Amino acid sequence: MSGEDQRGHEEEAAVDRPTAEPPVPSAAREHEAEHAPAGSGAPGTDPAAGPDAVPASSPHPGSGGESGSEPEMRLSPLTLLTAPVGYLKNLAVPLIVALVAGTFNPWVLGSTLVAIVGTLAAGVVTYKTFRYQVGTDRLEIRKGLISRSRRTIPLERIRGVDVTSQLLHRMLGLAVVKIEAASGGGESEEGKLDAVTVAEAERLRTVLLHRRAVLRGDTAPGGPADAGPAAAPPGGAPAAHPQTPSTVYFVMPPRWYFYAVLSLGYLLTPFVAIAALLGFAGQAIDVAPGTDGGDAAHLTYLWLRDIGWTMVLALATAVALVLVLMMPVAAVVSYAVTYWRFTLFRRDSSLVTERGLFTRQSVTLEHRRIRGYELLDNPLQRLRDAVKLRAIVTGLGETTTRAVLLPIGDRTRVLEVVGRALRPFGGTLIGHPRAALGRRMFRAVAPFALATAIAAALDLWWAAGLFAVLALAGIPLAVDRYRSLGHGYDGELVSVRSGSISREQAVVERAAIIGWTWRQTLFQRRSGLAHLDLAVGAGDGAYTALDAGFDESVLFASGVTPEMVRPFLREGAATASAGGTEPARGGGAPGGGPSGTA
Repeated sequence: MSGEDQRGHEEEAAVDRPTAEPPVPSAAREHEAEHAPAGSGAPGTDPAAGPDAVPASSPHPGSGGESGSEPEMRLSPLTLLTAPVGYLKNLAVPLIVALVAGTFNPWVLGSTLVAIVGTLAAGVVTYKTFRYQVGTDRLEIRKGLISRSRRTIPLERIRGVDVTSQLLHRMLGLAVVKIEAASGGGESEEGKLDAVTVAEAERLRTVLLHRRAVLRGDTAPGGPADAGPAAAPPGGAPAAHPQTPSTVYFVMPPRWYFYAVLSLGYLLTPFVAIAALLGFAGQAIDVAPGTDGGDAAHLTYLWLRDIGWTMVLALATAVALVLVLMMPVAAVVSYAVTYWRFTLFRRDSSLVTERGLFTRQSVTLEHRRIRGYELLDNPLQRLRDAVKLRAIVTGLGETTTRAVLLPIGDRTRVLEVVGRALRPFGGTLIGHPRAALGRRMFRAVAPFALATAIAAALDLWWAAGLFAVLALAGIPLAVDRYRSLGHGYDGELVSVRSGSISREQAVVERAAIIGWTWRQTLFQRRSGLAHLDLAVGAGDGAYTALDAGFDESVLFASGVTPEMVRPFLREGAATASAGGTEPARGGGAPGGGPSGTA
């Protein structure tokens, strides 16, 4: 192997593999494979692999020489268009500001032209140097001209394969494939193929997930997924194997788009857009020729003074009214763009979600990695009996968006989908002691009541009135937070619930629980309360039963995982737990301290 390639291998993080490494080819053969042009008809080129395949006569270590490995493939030739457009998107605002500030002088125009030519050249380099190859047990990705890199992703460590198509990609029939895998250190690493044809993207997802299942022993080898790119039709784009969903659980009906008005984040969309426009306008005024920030502010003041402050107030009121009226419309529009034609279905052993109007996103969640689910709502959504469904998945990044199984919708329909696609929680939530209500009432009312007294002592009656209103508003909030508390167990699933403004009910499998943690403050110990954390290897990592009764929580945990908790209990407490009665509290967590872990 050449010294340059040897250094490249040392720079990349080597991944241990269960199979032995095949022999390393000679430097001359590797050099020939590196520089032979695609489609040149060189000896060893697979003619059935299409024009995107490069010669496979000189396989790289651990890839081309293995039985079942596919030839190296390039990205779609249309990358020559999509890559420069992607680079220019990031440079659009600086280029526009530079053109406006530079009054279109030759130097600015020349610099802009150089930037555009540079993005075009970067697109050519990306297309010419990017290669990927699917082996029997790994995916290899090579890229770079001056600084070369090679990433090897073991197929058995792949956690998910997502396919995304932005508007330009969809117009050109392209897609972006993102491969998420667990690295040796427990973190995640992504392989990204931007961009390939839609047919190739679907084929890659099928092949990668199938070969991963074969390596794990979940399925037998063979089948259409092992056909490889040799079955590609003339023209170079490998044909996708049929990917019909085995079960369609949900297709979003049009009326669900109107649930957007129950989400504060979507309701604030007009204000966010106005703030962005004002910020851009302010920058444009600052860089406009012949003006500066002081001049612009002075001219604005003179204009407002000339039209009269009454007219200014009327204009401000009109703008505020328009924004308020735009809130539900903008919320529905932005929500529809994000969740357009949301679909949840089962494909083989995975749950797949697809959504998006301009950017169509497909997320695959392996069913064996789904350890539970969350039901999310807020006070507005509870008034309409609406809820959002999110999966609790091991090893998944960006869970806020990627783990969504259903957007905000009718609770009855959501629970129906849970019953078909997952498993519904069949138990009853246990309420928490009345002492938990006192803690919530104190937190919601006491700070504002104290502020009211201080403001009144300083004769700031307007502030005292404001704080008094906030203190009174805290009473129903505290009651609602207390009513939301609960935890339960139905024999297979454990559920905990808490929150008011943003309420979450997590439901996790008993087998997913890897530990319990009790946490107590001094005030909780005096009230006989404790926070009970359920440690799981998925989702947020832990889910908490807030201010649960300490004695009852110990009995609860020992009933769910007796083999995990009872060894940490004193003999009397363990006997009481086994007999179905509450163990003695003893003033602390299991083991006698202010906090304990099992």
